Amino acid sequence: MKQSVAEILREYTFPGVHHVHGVSYDGRQVWFAVGETLRSFDPGSGAAERSLDVAAHAGTAFDGRHLFQIAEDRIQKIDPATGEVLATIPAPGAGGDSGLAWAEGTLWVGQYRDRKIHQIDPQTGRILRTIESNRFVTGVTWVDGELWHGTLEDGESDLRRVDPRTGKVLEKLDMPAGVQVSGLESDGGDVFFCGGATSGKVRAIRRPRRGAPQE
Repeated sequence: MKQSVAEILREYTFPGVHHVHGVSYDGRQVWFAVGETLRSFDPGSGAAERSLDVAAHAGTAFDGRHLFQIAEDRIQKIDPATGEVLATIPAPGAGGDSGLAWAEGTLWVGQYRDRKIHQIDPQTGRILRTIESNRFVTGVTWVDGELWHGTLEDGESDLRRVDPRTGKVLEKLDMPAGVQVSGLESDGGDVFFCGGATSGKVRAIRRPRRGAPQE
C-alpha cells in the first residue's frame, strides 16, 4: 500500500456555513450540502453561485444531468436548474448514510458507523454490492476507474483508494492533524474536493497519480 500526506491546494470558506456534508462537481461548479440548503461555488474564483432550498444532510452526487442528495433516510433526485425534487429512493443506511457518488449508471453510498460502501440501483435503492472498510466512512468518489473514500474517526481523517471488489486499501493519503473529511468528490483530474465537516470549509486536495514516488 502506498501512503503519503495529503497536499492541500486551497481552502474555501463561506460566511454563515458551519458544517459541510456532501460535496459534488458538475464540471463547472462545486456543490456542497449544508443541512437545509444545497449550495455551489466556482472553484476557480471561490465565488458563491447557487443555493437550492432542499434538505441536504449528507452525501451529494451528480450524474451528468441531475443532482442526488441524501436527506435523512432517503436519497433525492434533484433538477439543478430549479431545485425541484423529481424522485426519492430509500437510503440503504436508513439515516446512517454519509458519502454519495455516481459511477457507471449506479450510486455508491457510504455508511458512516457501519464502515461500509454500498453500490445501489438509482431507480429503486436496491443494494447491488457491499464493500467493507475498517474505519468510519465519509465521502465517496470515483475517478479514472478508481474508487476513493474519506474516513473520519477519533478526530482524524484520511483518503483511501480501495479495490472496488474487495475493499482492500491500495493507497492512503493522511490528512494533516485537525483536518477532517466529510464529503469527497473528484474534478475528474488532479484535484479532490473535500468537505471539511465542522470547519465549514471545502478544501481542494491534490490527487496523486499512479506511479508517483512514495513518501
